[in-house]
Amino acid sequence: MPESAPRRRLLPLIGGVGGGRSAKTCLYRCGNACFHPAPNKSDNPYFGDIFQGVLSRRTALKGALVGTGAGSLGLAALSPAAADRGPNRPHPSPRPTFKNVLPNNRDEITVPEGYDHHVIVRWGDPVLPGAPEFDFENQTGEAQAQQFGYNCDYVGFFTLDGDHGLLWVNHEYTNEEIMFAGYTDGETADPEWIKVAMAAHGGSVVELERVDGTGQWKLITEGERPFNRRITNETPFRVTGPAAGHELLRTDADPEGVNVLGMLNNCAGGMTPWGTVLSGEENFNQYFVGAPDTESYARYGFPTDYSGRRWDRVDERFDLAKHPNEAHRFGYIVEIDPHDPDSTPVKRTMLGRFKHEGANVNITEDGRVAAYMGDDERFDYLYKFVSDKKYVEGSHKHNMTLLDSGTLYVARLEGNSPAEEIDGTGTLPSDGEFDGTGEWIALCTDAESHVDGFSVAEVLVHTRLAADAVGATKMDRPEDVEPSPVTGKVYCALTNNDAREPGQADEPNPRGPNKFGHVLEIIEDGADSAATTFGWIVPLVCGEPEDDSTYYAGFDKSKVMAISAPDNLAFDKQGNLWISTDGQPGTLQTNDALHVMPVEGRFRGELRTFATVPVEAEACGPLISEDQKTVFLAPQHPGENGTVEEPTSVWPDGGFPRPSVVCAWHKGGRDVGN
Repeated sequence: MPESAPRRRLLPLIGGVGGGRSAKTCLYRCGNACFHPAPNKSDNPYFGDIFQGVLSRRTALKGALVGTGAGSLGLAALSPAAADRGPNRPHPSPRPTFKNVLPNNRDEITVPEGYDHHVIVRWGDPVLPGAPEFDFENQTGEAQAQQFGYNCDYVGFFTLDGDHGLLWVNHEYTNEEIMFAGYTDGETADPEWIKVAMAAHGGSVVELERVDGTGQWKLITEGERPFNRRITNETPFRVTGPAAGHELLRTDADPEGVNVLGMLNNCAGGMTPWGTVLSGEENFNQYFVGAPDTESYARYGFPTDYSGRRWDRVDERFDLAKHPNEAHRFGYIVEIDPHDPDSTPVKRTMLGRFKHEGANVNITEDGRVAAYMGDDERFDYLYKFVSDKKYVEGSHKHNMTLLDSGTLYVARLEGNSPAEEIDGTGTLPSDGEFDGTGEWIALCTDAESHVDGFSVAEVLVHTRLAADAVGATKMDRPEDVEPSPVTGKVYCALTNNDAREPGQADEPNPRGPNKFGHVLEIIEDGADSAATTFGWIVPLVCGEPEDDSTYYAGFDKSKVMAISAPDNLAFDKQGNLWISTDGQPGTLQTNDALHVMPVEGRFRGELRTFATVPVEAEACGPLISEDQKTVFLAPQHPGENGTVEEPTSVWPDGGFPRPSVVCAWHKGGRDVGN
């Protein structure tokens, strides 16, 4: 390990609580999804099951690759990274050179020597002008709806001018046990507590100002703050796209099926070239009770009983026995314009309904928009949407229609190694890479379904079932999916999958069980986001470097840091990949962290640790500012395993934990990371 990092006991590759998460995170984040059988019951084959068929197609695939300049050279020709690995090749851009933050269990933010950090905004801070000051012991739903919400996940930042900007933050979920003294369960909870928790979901827009020309930003607390906004579960949303108005979305309160109140469990997201936020509704199933016992509800994990948060006690629409279609109105990518506080947020049905981690866009060679998405569930899928219309710079009205018509795809991946070489241990095959080819399978356009037995609207509402039907590849919890702004390659964080058995391992998911997770790199044909075929490589197989099952793109593992449970991804302007984690305390026995790794050139795979977060917190965000002077990081659920009476974290202010957004910068004014 570099810089005298302490050695840690290697953990066996066996199942654990939520793949490394704490028990309370599993309960409140996703309703204990990992304690239930994976909802994907499809018989989609694993790669090992179809290997003989792949062999028969191998020659045809290689012949097809000749047309793309690959031919018998395989992925090396498709991937500049593969070609650049020789020891004498120059690296294309500055590699991170900061001194590693060492693994720790401190109840604080730790950043490298020469850096500083600042807490920008905390749970309960006033957002709307006139909002009351936070009162931990006497919080009300009305007050919370005007204050910064609870757990802060995705962070987006939009510059207004050189010294002012808008910060968007998702509020993913709440942990009532560390919010309210005496909380035990939703059945007995004070109804006002439930109202506070409901209002603490959603998102916030707050205006920031730069401090003295540095990389530090602070919350503007005085004046009108016209952009500041809270999105809650009571905010009106408009539904667009082919499923809007379909009978599956109609309710007694909304007989037209085009108006929804609120968004739920918003996890990651992305910023569009036209200045909006795309935010993903993830574990939305856990907020409901009384679901019908049918395949379509079971595939999304809706509970049939009456337990959990019990939001139905204060809002009847969350009881699916009474309002079964309310479930179909959540699970979408939502689009929000932070520059217009009076705008109505939109749920884009054309991008499908599943447990969206987020969505990130790229412009295709011919000027259209591609959005990449992951469905964060064990054995679920990777998706892509490509618009029909082209992006028009400066035409906001036109660009706000781009995500309503186009084609929705799901990924099928195949490896290129003999099945017996992929045995679930993480041992590299004889060609030295986990790699292969793939295709984007069309599920539907806005006008035509490509799935037998499904209408267009049914594909978009029951997207998981449609993807099951076309044989998509079962992945290890695909979370954030990010295209590189430098190379156009696409990276997916596959957090973990304790349920994958050794015999279910395949080349794109090479370990079973997969306790530590991995990262996938996709190289689309012609480097065009509109392509329907691609090559792929697994550049990072996470865990302790000393573990033989780990892989750091071929880099010397004595010179890298440990990483587990990759979750959110970001890029700096040099194209280095930043990776935040969600599960290191349970797998590496150290606090979660923000890491950075070059993915091109001589130092591809040299993973370093930039920051660690407080006790039991998850390292969310992250975002590297466009000028690369600031790292935004959003530690959520600090002290997750504690209670109000017995807290396990008191970050950031003492007394009790408060999820917050922080910024970090180099005190000498250098670009962060370099």
